[in-house]
Amino acid sequence: MRIPEEAVLQQVYGETTESRARFESLAGHFTELFGKEEMEFFSAPGRTEIVGNHTDHNGGKILAASISLDTIGAAAPNGTDIIEIVSEGYQKKVVVDLSALERVPKNCGTVSLVAGMAEAARKKGFAVSGFQAYVSTKVISAAGVSSSASFEMLICSIINYFFNNGKISYADYAKIGQYAENHFWDKASGLMDQMACAVGGPIRLDFSNDVKYEKVDFDFARFGYEMVIVNTGKGHADLSREYSEIPEEMKAVAKCLGGSWLADCSMEQLLENYAKVQSEVANDRAILRAIHYFNENDRVERAVAAAEKNDGKTLLAVLDESGRSSWELLQNCYAIADYKEQKIALALALTEHFLKKIGDGCCRIHGGGFAGVIVALIPQAKTQEYVDYIAKFVGTENVYPMQIRAAGAIHLEA
Repeated sequence: MRIPEEAVLQQVYGETTESRARFESLAGHFTELFGKEEMEFFSAPGRTEIVGNHTDHNGGKILAASISLDTIGAAAPNGTDIIEIVSEGYQKKVVVDLSALERVPKNCGTVSLVAGMAEAARKKGFAVSGFQAYVSTKVISAAGVSSSASFEMLICSIINYFFNNGKISYADYAKIGQYAENHFWDKASGLMDQMACAVGGPIRLDFSNDVKYEKVDFDFARFGYEMVIVNTGKGHADLSREYSEIPEEMKAVAKCLGGSWLADCSMEQLLENYAKVQSEVANDRAILRAIHYFNENDRVERAVAAAEKNDGKTLLAVLDESGRSSWELLQNCYAIADYKEQKIALALALTEHFLKKIGDGCCRIHGGGFAGVIVALIPQAKTQEYVDYIAKFVGTENVYPMQIRAAGAIHLEA
């Protein structure tokens, strides 16, 4: 039984002791379940959205990055048309018959997702055959760091390595995951989560014409800060309406301005046609959300420029501005239908109290909003103090210091 070499673990994880123990456990479980000593190892990270909150679905821009929490898998082809996956902590094995994808039920969790990915890959002309895998994850579930996209990109890396000689691009990885969510989960997701998990490191994304990305070379540690993800304790269940209303309202404004989505329009057009939009859209929140979109695209460019100049102070100022825009204009810190529960707003307020006391750092809502997590950028010398402080309100198990990870969805050499 082989596990990834220590040099590989050091490169991906920055350490070897904890990661080696994880892969040894992974390999042991795989052998126990499937009776095989030979296997390959894969890893795909979760993601953090840095700037660009709710812009991708309207052709906007995002600065995102992969994070040090990841999903790992041990896998081997089995020479059949059957995919078998066991996830740590779940007793039920996921079994997908590739010869009968049309019979796989929709909206039934992981089995639906895997079937959708297999169908998407084949529609794109890629080969998919049977394999067995044992999967374990540290990516927080239902908390805005894309546990589902991390799993999807892990499966894509397995399919790519075993059956396609590494020919599947990251953009196709993302589209395969998106197809599965759109058609087998009925989730109207974009491509940001998948791209950030697949590519690795900080990336600038532009969704105005298909999907384009470029690497951005920076790390918050370079500026003396550490990311801390705080799970506020409010889950994402039953929030589909809230999420859907954001792109719908933005597109209603775009339609009034003569576009299909806001990427076809500009802030100047909105201001010049303000009376028409007010009359035809008749939704003040939609206009506020459109203003957020236009300014957020500008903030992405400012953030990228600051990162490339190693200007950490400006980068954090842009992040802070982005977070306030999400709270005040985008209005995704709590659901109006459940206005008495405002866990995101509470976590932000408590964090801002701490930041004001130390005179440094910033915080913002993270991901889709309405529930889930916030992210705080804390001076490294004060990180443990913040962790201890915020844990008093949300629990130690809900506070996650982490770094940006350079590697995306990868096969790890054994």
